[in-house]
Amino acid sequence: MALVNNKLMALARNCSAVSAVRMSSFWSHVEQGPPDAILGITEAFKRDTHPQKMNLGAGAYRDDNGKPYVLSCIRKAEQKLLDQSLDKEYSTIAGIPTFTKNSAKLAFGEDSEHIANGLNATVQCISGTGALRVGAAFLQKFYPEAKVAYLPTPSWANHTPIFKHAGMDVGAYRYYDKATCGFDAAGCLEDLSNLPERSLVVLHACAHNPTGVDPTPEEWQEISHVMKKKNHYSFFDMAYQGFASGDLTKDAYALRLFVDDGHLPALSQSYSKNMGLYGERVGAFTILSDSKAEAAAVESQLKILIRPMYSNPPIHGARLVNTVLEDEALYSEFLVEVKSMADRIITMRTALKSKLEEAGSLRDWSHVTKQIGMFCFSGLTQDHVARLGAEKSIYLTKDGRISVVGVTSGNVDYLAQSIHEVSK
Repeated sequence: MALVNNKLMALARNCSAVSAVRMSSFWSHVEQGPPDAILGITEAFKRDTHPQKMNLGAGAYRDDNGKPYVLSCIRKAEQKLLDQSLDKEYSTIAGIPTFTKNSAKLAFGEDSEHIANGLNATVQCISGTGALRVGAAFLQKFYPEAKVAYLPTPSWANHTPIFKHAGMDVGAYRYYDKATCGFDAAGCLEDLSNLPERSLVVLHACAHNPTGVDPTPEEWQEISHVMKKKNHYSFFDMAYQGFASGDLTKDAYALRLFVDDGHLPALSQSYSKNMGLYGERVGAFTILSDSKAEAAAVESQLKILIRPMYSNPPIHGARLVNTVLEDEALYSEFLVEVKSMADRIITMRTALKSKLEEAGSLRDWSHVTKQIGMFCFSGLTQDHVARLGAEKSIYLTKDGRISVVGVTSGNVDYLAQSIHEVSK
């Protein structure tokens, strides 16, 4: 009996050893991935104990005290929802119908004939990122020429992995002129003219990320003309409507111009910035069509794509947005608040330029105020950026992009003096 027990114990030990080897080797081939650039900046900032440290990497709005800001209209909308005792049942696959309708109107205009005539397929998505991913999946499947997505150089860092994850290659067209820190109109138009017919072209509707450089209305007209001539398909990413200039209509100019010119674009929308709903993940994806039947077919296929991705979108953030868009008083308050946020950013741009000049910098900083939106492509080199972090506890991305929302009336002097010291 003792011999049997010993054999059983030995067998159990051997099985445990084999099991341990198997369990420990399942993922031994997985390599450590590189850290996210923005999160890395935030982590370095948090570790820093310098009293004047600054995080100019994160793209989330801060008030003039450097604190996160929740819009008053959103707080009121939230209370209004609480008073209604709404349930938490699943949304439809396409999201809340009134939300998608109101989102389309906000983007394309209250007087949009396409929206009025039901020529749009609009689905609620998990913010702008989710809208881009759903759109990329649809185009990859149903637009044969979408083997390559052409992005401006540079573009939002997440654009490339989003389109690659959907099975596309990524190409580029010229956009930013390093010499002027402005828009490379000639290079952009030349590249768009030379792309293959019916290419998929991704466009930033306003407040280009990361450069803050937007084409003028006249330049947008030229871009539209070239793209129509080559029969390119436009996919607009509109993450900052109202947040760029403070004017919702002005910031939608390029999108609406393209529609007026006969394009039928795709659109990604986000409410993270203009309504401060970062963590609620509220967005929408729209495709305009030639007929109601076409729009219905497109929507049906979008729902088929969404179902295995995340089944249906979250409801709370979309309810907040919808409440603001449908309540006249809250919407009026929203217009005031989004303009105040945009105005604060514009004010900080002006202050930074002035303080740099006062500090004695002989460099041309005019691009700081010519650019628009949350981000400023400063023109600082990687060495400048490294010195700012190491010597001044000021953290920004290696390409010199400054998140202007991190600049306040209390730290702009220190920032300007620090930039001058590392760049003179």
